[in-house]
Amino acid sequence: MSVTSAKGLHPRTQAVHHGTRRSQYGEMAEAIFLTQGFVYDSAAQAEARFVESGPDEFIYARYGNPTSRMFEDRIAALEGTEDAFATASGMAAVNGAMFSLCSPGDHVVAARALFGSCLYVLDLLAKFGVEVSYVDGTDLDQWKAAIRPGTKAVFFESVSNPGLEVIDMQAVADLAHAAGAQVVVDNVFATPVFSRAVDMGADIVVYSATKHIDGGGRALAGVICGTRDFIRGTAEPYLKHTGGAISPFHSWIMLNGLATMDLRVRAQAQSAETIARALQGHAGLSRVIYPGLADHPQHDLAMRQMGSGGTMIAIEVAGGKDAAFAALDRLNIIKISNNLGDAKSIVTHPATTTHQRLSDENKAQLGITPGLLRLSVGLEDAQDLIDDLVNALNG
Repeated sequence: MSVTSAKGLHPRTQAVHHGTRRSQYGEMAEAIFLTQGFVYDSAAQAEARFVESGPDEFIYARYGNPTSRMFEDRIAALEGTEDAFATASGMAAVNGAMFSLCSPGDHVVAARALFGSCLYVLDLLAKFGVEVSYVDGTDLDQWKAAIRPGTKAVFFESVSNPGLEVIDMQAVADLAHAAGAQVVVDNVFATPVFSRAVDMGADIVVYSATKHIDGGGRALAGVICGTRDFIRGTAEPYLKHTGGAISPFHSWIMLNGLATMDLRVRAQAQSAETIARALQGHAGLSRVIYPGLADHPQHDLAMRQMGSGGTMIAIEVAGGKDAAFAALDRLNIIKISNNLGDAKSIVTHPATTTHQRLSDENKAQLGITPGLLRLSVGLEDAQDLIDDLVNALNG
Protein backbone atom coordinates (compact mmCIF):
# COMPACT_ATOMS: atom_id res chain seq x y z
CA MET A 1 0.00 0.00 0.00
CA SER A 2 1.54 3.31 -1.10
CA VAL A 3 1.29 6.47 1.03
CA THR A 4 1.23 9.99 -0.40
CA SER A 5 3.13 12.62 1.58
CA ALA A 6 2.42 16.32 1.12
CA LYS A 7 4.77 17.65 3.79
CA GLY A 8 6.16 21.09 3.06
CA LEU A 9 3.24 21.99 0.81
CA HIS A 10 0.50 24.57 1.39
CA PRO A 11 -2.14 23.41 3.91
CA ARG A 12 -4.80 23.46 1.17
CA THR A 13 -2.70 20.97 -0.81
CA GLN A 14 -2.07 18.84 2.26
CA ALA A 15 -5.81 18.75 2.94
CA VAL A 16 -6.35 17.12 -0.44
CA HIS A 17 -3.40 14.72 -0.66
CA HIS A 18 -1.50 14.08 2.57
CA GLY A 19 -1.50 10.51 3.90
CA THR A 20 -3.48 8.99 1.03
CA ARG A 21 -3.09 5.20 1.10
CA ARG A 22 -3.67 3.49 -2.24
CA SER A 23 -4.16 -0.22 -2.63
CA GLN A 24 -2.80 -2.34 -5.46
CA TYR A 25 -5.73 -1.11 -7.57
CA GLY A 26 -4.51 2.48 -7.65
CA GLU A 27 -7.88 4.02 -6.81
CA MET A 28 -8.09 7.81 -7.20
CA ALA A 29 -10.53 8.46 -4.34
CA GLU A 30 -9.69 7.42 -0.81
CA ALA A 31 -10.88 3.86 -0.21
CA ILE A 32 -13.32 2.91 2.54
CA PHE A 33 -12.03 -0.17 4.33
CA LEU A 34 -15.29 -1.39 5.83
CA THR A 35 -13.90 -4.22 7.91
CA GLN A 36 -13.82 -4.87 11.63
CA GLY A 37 -10.82 -7.21 11.48
CA PHE A 38 -7.73 -8.09 9.47
CA VAL A 39 -6.21 -11.38 8.25
CA TYR A 40 -2.71 -12.53 9.19
CA ASP A 41 -0.44 -14.65 7.02
CA SER A 42 0.54 -16.80 9.97
CA ALA A 43 0.02 -17.29 13.70
CA ALA A 44 3.48 -15.86 14.28
CA GLN A 45 2.54 -12.69 12.36
CA ALA A 46 -0.60 -12.29 14.49
CA GLU A 47 1.47 -12.69 17.65
CA ALA A 48 4.01 -10.13 16.46
CA ARG A 49 1.37 -7.59 15.51
CA PHE A 50 -0.21 -7.67 18.95
CA VAL A 51 3.20 -6.90 20.42
CA GLU A 52 3.97 -3.99 18.09
CA SER A 53 2.12 -2.87 14.96
CA GLY A 54 3.81 -0.97 12.14
CA PRO A 55 2.31 2.14 10.52
CA ASP A 56 0.34 0.09 7.99
CA GLU A 57 -0.35 -2.97 10.13
CA PHE A 58 -3.80 -3.23 11.68
CA ILE A 59 -5.45 -5.51 14.23
CA TYR A 60 -9.04 -4.44 14.78
CA ALA A 61 -11.08 -1.44 13.65
CA ARG A 62 -11.44 -0.24 17.24
CA TYR A 63 -7.63 0.01 17.35
CA GLY A 64 -7.11 1.44 13.85
CA ASN A 65 -8.14 1.19 10.21
CA PRO A 66 -6.49 2.27 6.91
CA THR A 67 -9.22 4.82 6.14
CA SER A 68 -9.09 6.23 9.64
CA ARG A 69 -5.31 6.35 9.51
CA MET A 70 -5.52 8.48 6.36
CA PHE A 71 -7.73 10.96 8.20
CA GLU A 72 -5.44 10.96 11.24
CA ASP A 73 -2.31 11.54 9.17
CA ARG A 74 -3.94 14.31 7.17
CA ILE A 75 -5.34 16.26 10.11
CA ALA A 76 -2.06 15.88 12.03
CA ALA A 77 -0.21 17.38 9.06
CA LEU A 78 -2.62 20.30 8.93
CA GLU A 79 -2.44 20.87 12.67
CA GLY A 80 1.34 20.54 12.79
CA THR A 81 1.42 17.66 15.27
CA GLU A 82 3.27 14.38 15.13
CA ASP A 83 0.17 12.21 15.25
CA ALA A 84 -3.59 12.08 15.78
CA PHE A 85 -6.29 9.63 16.88
CA ALA A 86 -9.75 9.85 15.34
CA THR A 87 -12.74 9.35 17.61
CA ALA A 88 -16.45 8.65 17.33
CA SER A 89 -17.41 12.25 18.20
CA GLY A 90 -15.97 15.52 19.39
CA MET A 91 -16.90 14.69 22.96
CA ALA A 92 -15.18 11.32 22.67
CA ALA A 93 -12.08 13.33 21.79
CA VAL A 94 -12.46 15.64 24.81
CA ASN A 95 -13.21 12.70 27.11
CA GLY A 96 -10.36 10.64 25.69
CA ALA A 97 -7.81 13.42 25.97
CA MET A 98 -8.71 14.43 29.51
CA PHE A 99 -9.39 11.00 31.04
CA SER A 100 -6.29 9.38 29.53
CA LEU A 101 -4.15 12.29 30.71
CA CYS A 102 -5.43 12.67 34.27
CA SER A 103 -5.39 10.45 37.35
CA PRO A 104 -7.02 10.81 40.80
CA GLY A 105 -5.23 13.50 42.76
CA ASP A 106 -4.22 15.50 39.68
CA HIS A 107 -5.08 19.17 39.31
CA VAL A 108 -6.66 20.72 36.20
CA VAL A 109 -7.28 24.42 35.56
CA ALA A 110 -10.02 25.17 33.03
CA ALA A 111 -11.69 28.21 31.57
CA ARG A 112 -15.24 28.36 32.87
CA ALA A 113 -16.63 29.42 29.48
CA LEU A 114 -16.97 25.98 27.87
CA PHE A 115 -19.49 23.96 25.90
CA GLY A 116 -21.97 22.28 28.26
CA SER A 117 -20.74 18.75 27.54
CA CYS A 118 -17.13 19.80 28.16
CA LEU A 119 -18.18 21.07 31.57
CA TYR A 120 -19.86 17.70 32.17
CA VAL A 121 -16.61 15.85 31.39
CA LEU A 122 -14.77 18.06 33.88
CA ASP A 123 -17.46 17.32 36.47
CA LEU A 124 -16.85 13.61 35.86
CA LEU A 125 -13.11 14.10 36.36
CA ALA A 126 -13.88 15.75 39.69
CA LYS A 127 -16.05 12.79 40.71
CA PHE A 128 -13.08 10.50 40.04
CA GLY A 129 -10.76 12.48 42.25
CA VAL A 130 -9.29 15.11 39.92
CA GLU A 131 -9.29 18.63 41.36
CA VAL A 132 -10.68 21.11 38.83
CA SER A 133 -10.26 24.87 39.23
CA TYR A 134 -12.18 27.28 37.00
CA VAL A 135 -11.03 30.70 35.87
CA ASP A 136 -12.15 33.52 33.62
CA GLY A 137 -10.27 32.43 30.52
CA THR A 138 -9.61 35.99 29.37
CA ASP A 139 -8.00 37.02 32.69
CA LEU A 140 -4.32 36.04 32.75
CA ASP A 141 -4.04 36.98 36.42
CA GLN A 142 -6.63 34.31 37.25
CA TRP A 143 -4.71 31.71 35.24
CA LYS A 144 -1.50 32.71 37.02
CA ALA A 145 -3.14 32.41 40.43
CA ALA A 146 -4.79 29.06 39.71
CA ILE A 147 -1.90 27.22 38.02
CA ARG A 148 0.51 25.80 40.55
CA PRO A 149 3.53 23.47 40.60
CA GLY A 150 2.13 20.00 39.98
CA THR A 151 -0.86 21.16 37.93
CA LYS A 152 -1.39 18.39 35.39
CA ALA A 153 -3.19 20.26 32.63
CA VAL A 154 -4.99 23.40 31.58
CA PHE A 155 -8.03 23.12 29.33
CA PHE A 156 -9.85 25.80 27.35
CA GLU A 157 -11.59 26.58 24.08
CA SER A 158 -9.46 28.90 21.96
CA VAL A 159 -12.72 30.72 21.13
CA SER A 160 -15.42 30.00 23.69
CA ASN A 161 -18.84 28.52 23.04
CA PRO A 162 -21.17 30.42 22.87
CA GLY A 163 -19.86 33.80 24.05
CA LEU A 164 -16.92 33.98 21.60
CA GLU A 165 -14.32 34.94 24.17
CA VAL A 166 -10.82 34.62 22.69
CA ILE A 167 -8.13 33.10 24.92
CA ASP A 168 -4.51 34.24 24.72
CA MET A 169 -3.13 30.79 23.96
CA GLN A 170 0.56 31.65 24.05
CA ALA A 171 0.30 33.49 27.35
CA VAL A 172 -1.69 30.70 29.04
CA ALA A 173 0.65 28.07 27.56
CA ASP A 174 3.69 29.90 28.95
CA LEU A 175 2.15 29.93 32.43
CA ALA A 176 1.19 26.26 32.18
CA HIS A 177 4.54 25.06 30.87
CA ALA A 178 6.38 26.97 33.59
CA ALA A 179 4.50 24.79 36.09
CA GLY A 180 5.02 21.59 34.10
CA ALA A 181 1.39 21.38 32.96
CA GLN A 182 0.08 20.16 29.61
CA VAL A 183 -2.01 22.53 27.49
CA VAL A 184 -5.19 21.00 26.06
CA VAL A 185 -7.06 23.21 23.58
CA ASP A 186 -10.50 22.69 22.04
CA ASN A 187 -9.95 24.49 18.75
CA VAL A 188 -13.36 23.94 17.13
CA PHE A 189 -14.46 27.54 16.62
CA ALA A 190 -11.04 28.68 15.39
CA THR A 191 -10.80 25.69 12.99
CA PRO A 192 -7.54 24.32 11.52
CA VAL A 193 -7.88 26.98 8.81
CA PHE A 194 -7.41 29.96 11.12
CA SER A 195 -5.42 28.46 13.97
CA ARG A 196 -2.48 26.12 14.42
CA ALA A 197 -2.76 25.94 18.18
CA VAL A 198 0.51 24.05 18.58
CA ASP A 199 2.37 27.06 17.19
CA MET A 200 0.98 29.01 20.16
CA GLY A 201 1.94 26.50 22.81
CA ALA A 202 -0.80 23.85 22.79
CA ASP A 203 0.37 20.30 23.54
CA ILE A 204 -2.90 18.53 22.76
CA VAL A 205 -5.55 19.84 20.34
CA VAL A 206 -9.05 18.40 20.09
CA TYR A 207 -11.70 18.91 17.44
CA SER A 208 -15.28 17.99 16.93
CA ALA A 209 -14.79 17.03 13.29
CA THR A 210 -18.59 16.93 13.11
CA LYS A 211 -18.38 20.68 12.64
CA HIS A 212 -16.24 22.48 10.02
CA ILE A 213 -14.15 19.45 9.08
CA ASP A 214 -17.18 17.54 7.81
CA GLY A 215 -18.88 20.79 6.85
CA GLY A 216 -22.09 19.19 5.66
CA GLY A 217 -23.78 18.03 8.85
CA ARG A 218 -23.52 14.40 7.77
CA ALA A 219 -21.70 12.48 10.49
CA LEU A 220 -20.24 12.53 13.99
CA ALA A 221 -16.47 12.48 14.42
CA GLY A 222 -13.71 13.87 16.57
CA VAL A 223 -9.94 13.88 16.66
CA ILE A 224 -7.12 14.33 19.17
CA CYS A 225 -3.84 15.78 17.87
CA GLY A 226 -0.57 15.70 19.76
CA THR A 227 2.85 14.13 20.10
CA ARG A 228 3.28 10.53 18.97
CA ASP A 229 4.10 9.51 22.53
CA PHE A 230 0.85 10.96 23.85
CA ILE A 231 -1.36 9.78 20.99
CA ARG A 232 -0.08 6.21 20.76
CA GLY A 233 1.14 5.74 24.31
CA THR A 234 -1.60 7.47 26.32
CA ALA A 235 -4.71 8.34 24.31
CA GLU A 236 -4.90 5.31 22.00
CA PRO A 237 -4.85 2.64 24.77
CA TYR A 238 -7.66 4.43 26.60
CA LEU A 239 -9.77 4.94 23.48
CA LYS A 240 -9.29 1.52 21.91
CA HIS A 241 -10.25 -0.24 25.14
CA THR A 242 -13.20 2.03 25.96
CA GLY A 243 -14.63 2.03 22.43
CA GLY A 244 -14.24 5.66 21.40
CA ALA A 245 -12.77 5.02 17.95
CA ILE A 246 -14.26 6.44 14.75
CA SER A 247 -15.96 4.29 12.11
CA PRO A 248 -14.16 3.89 8.74
CA PHE A 249 -17.15 5.33 6.89
CA HIS A 250 -17.14 8.47 9.02
CA SER A 251 -13.39 8.79 8.51
CA TRP A 252 -14.00 8.72 4.76
CA ILE A 253 -16.57 11.51 5.11
CA MET A 254 -14.09 13.59 7.11
CA LEU A 255 -11.37 13.04 4.50
CA ASN A 256 -13.67 14.40 1.83
CA GLY A 257 -14.61 17.32 4.09
CA LEU A 258 -10.97 18.27 4.56
CA ALA A 259 -10.52 18.69 0.81
CA THR A 260 -12.89 21.68 0.74
CA MET A 261 -12.55 22.93 4.32
CA ASP A 262 -10.21 25.83 3.58
CA LEU A 263 -12.45 27.21 0.83
CA ARG A 264 -15.63 26.73 2.86
CA VAL A 265 -14.40 28.18 6.13
CA ARG A 266 -12.88 31.27 4.54
CA ALA A 267 -16.10 31.96 2.63
CA GLN A 268 -18.18 31.45 5.78
CA ALA A 269 -15.95 33.77 7.81
CA GLN A 270 -16.18 36.48 5.17
CA SER A 271 -19.97 36.24 5.23
CA ALA A 272 -19.97 36.22 9.05
CA GLU A 273 -18.11 39.51 9.17
CA THR A 274 -20.47 41.05 6.60
CA ILE A 275 -23.49 39.90 8.60
CA ALA A 276 -22.08 41.06 11.94
CA ARG A 277 -21.42 44.53 10.57
CA ALA A 278 -24.90 44.70 9.05
CA LEU A 279 -26.54 43.78 12.38
CA GLN A 280 -24.63 46.32 14.46
CA GLY A 281 -26.97 48.98 15.78
CA HIS A 282 -30.18 47.08 14.99
CA ALA A 283 -32.90 48.22 17.39
CA GLY A 284 -33.93 44.66 18.15
CA LEU A 285 -30.48 43.69 19.43
CA SER A 286 -28.72 44.52 22.67
CA ARG A 287 -25.36 43.16 21.49
CA VAL A 288 -23.57 41.79 18.46
CA ILE A 289 -20.56 39.70 19.48
CA TYR A 290 -18.04 38.87 16.77
CA PRO A 291 -14.26 38.72 17.19
CA GLY A 292 -13.80 40.39 13.81
CA LEU A 293 -15.49 43.59 15.00
CA ALA A 294 -13.33 46.32 16.51
CA ASP A 295 -15.57 46.56 19.60
CA HIS A 296 -14.97 42.92 20.59
CA PRO A 297 -12.94 42.88 23.84
CA GLN A 298 -10.32 40.55 22.34
CA HIS A 299 -10.43 41.84 18.75
CA ASP A 300 -6.69 42.57 18.51
CA LEU A 301 -5.86 39.16 20.01
CA ALA A 302 -8.22 37.41 17.58
CA MET A 303 -6.55 39.12 14.64
CA ARG A 304 -3.10 38.07 15.90
CA GLN A 305 -4.08 34.48 16.61
CA MET A 306 -6.48 33.80 13.74
CA GLY A 307 -6.35 36.67 11.29
CA SER A 308 -10.14 36.42 11.09
CA GLY A 309 -13.24 36.69 13.22
CA GLY A 310 -14.28 33.15 12.31
CA THR A 311 -17.60 31.69 11.23
CA MET A 312 -19.59 32.23 14.44
CA ILE A 313 -21.62 35.22 15.64
CA ALA A 314 -23.45 35.72 18.93
CA ILE A 315 -26.34 38.17 19.10
CA GLU A 316 -28.46 39.18 22.07
CA VAL A 317 -32.08 39.87 21.24
CA ALA A 318 -33.59 42.71 23.25
CA GLY A 319 -36.62 41.47 25.18
CA GLY A 320 -35.19 38.20 26.46
CA LYS A 321 -36.36 34.67 25.77
CA ASP A 322 -39.79 35.53 24.39
CA ALA A 323 -38.39 37.98 21.86
CA ALA A 324 -35.58 35.57 20.95
CA PHE A 325 -38.01 32.70 20.39
CA ALA A 326 -40.30 34.91 18.32
CA ALA A 327 -37.36 35.91 16.11
CA LEU A 328 -36.24 32.29 15.77
CA ASP A 329 -39.70 31.21 14.68
CA ARG A 330 -39.79 33.89 11.96
CA LEU A 331 -36.56 32.76 10.30
CA ASN A 332 -36.88 31.20 6.89
CA ILE A 333 -33.42 30.35 5.53
CA ILE A 334 -31.52 29.95 8.78
CA LYS A 335 -32.45 26.73 10.57
CA ILE A 336 -32.90 26.17 14.29
CA SER A 337 -30.54 23.41 15.37
CA ASN A 338 -27.67 22.83 17.77
CA ASN A 339 -24.89 21.90 15.34
CA LEU A 340 -22.44 24.39 13.83
CA GLY A 341 -19.86 24.60 11.06
CA ASP A 342 -22.39 23.34 8.52
CA ALA A 343 -22.79 24.54 4.93
CA LYS A 344 -26.28 25.55 6.07
CA SER A 345 -26.64 28.46 8.48
CA ILE A 346 -27.78 27.35 11.93
CA VAL A 347 -29.01 29.31 14.94
CA THR A 348 -29.11 28.05 18.52
CA HIS A 349 -30.62 29.35 21.77
CA PRO A 350 -27.89 28.22 24.20
CA ALA A 351 -29.78 28.98 27.44
CA THR A 352 -32.43 26.38 26.65
CA THR A 353 -30.36 23.86 24.65
CA THR A 354 -26.58 23.41 24.69
CA HIS A 355 -26.11 25.10 28.09
CA GLN A 356 -29.52 24.48 29.62
CA ARG A 357 -28.20 22.34 32.50
CA LEU A 358 -26.20 25.26 33.93
CA SER A 359 -27.64 27.22 36.82
CA ASP A 360 -29.01 30.67 36.16
CA GLU A 361 -26.05 32.07 38.11
CA ASN A 362 -23.55 30.22 35.92
CA LYS A 363 -25.33 31.28 32.75
CA ALA A 364 -25.24 34.91 33.84
CA GLN A 365 -21.55 34.60 34.70
CA LEU A 366 -20.85 33.30 31.17
CA GLY A 367 -23.02 35.91 29.46
CA ILE A 368 -25.59 33.33 28.38
CA THR A 369 -28.62 35.54 28.73
CA PRO A 370 -32.21 34.56 27.86
CA GLY A 371 -31.91 36.61 24.66
CA LEU A 372 -28.57 35.25 23.45
CA LEU A 373 -28.48 33.43 20.11
CA ARG A 374 -25.50 31.62 18.59
CA LEU A 375 -25.33 31.87 14.80
CA SER A 376 -23.20 29.54 12.70
CA VAL A 377 -22.86 31.14 9.27
CA GLY A 378 -23.12 28.80 6.31
CA LEU A 379 -22.45 29.08 2.60
CA GLU A 380 -25.62 30.86 1.58
CA ASP A 381 -25.47 34.35 0.07
CA ALA A 382 -24.62 36.81 2.83
CA GLN A 383 -27.29 39.31 1.81
CA ASP A 384 -29.96 36.61 1.87
CA LEU A 385 -28.94 35.77 5.41
CA ILE A 386 -28.95 39.42 6.45
CA ASP A 387 -32.45 39.86 5.01
CA ASP A 388 -33.63 36.72 6.83
CA LEU A 389 -32.24 37.95 10.17
CA VAL A 390 -33.52 41.51 9.81
CA ASN A 391 -36.99 40.30 8.81
CA ALA A 392 -37.04 37.99 11.82
CA LEU A 393 -35.91 40.74 14.19
CA ASN A 394 -38.33 43.31 12.73
CA GLY A 395 -41.27 40.97 13.13
